[in-house]
Amino acid sequence: MSITAERKAELIKEYATKEGDTGSPEVQVAILSIRISNLTEHFKSHGKDNHSRRGLLKLVSQRRSLLDYLRQKDEERYKTLIQRLGIRR
Repeated sequence: MSITAERKAELIKEYATKEGDTGSPEVQVAILSIRISNLTEHFKSHGKDNHSRRGLLKLVSQRRSLLDYLRQKDEERYKTLIQRLGIRR
C-alpha cells in the first residue's frame, strides 16, 4: 500500500518544477495519485477494510484541494498536470 523510496524519488524527479523541488503542487499531487491508485488496488481484494477506506477518502480530498489551488494559481499548469496523470476533471 505504501510507496517505496525509489519510486517516490522518481516521481519527484519527473514532476519537479526546478532542481531540489519536493513541495510543489505537481510533485505532491503525483505522489498522492500513486498512493490513491495503490489503495484502490488494495480494495479489490479487501473490500471490507473500512479503516483504509477512510484514509483513501482523506488522500482524495487532499489531492482535490491541491488541484483546486493549482487551478486557481495557474490554469495552464493545472491542465498539463491532470493530462500527464490521467486524472478526470
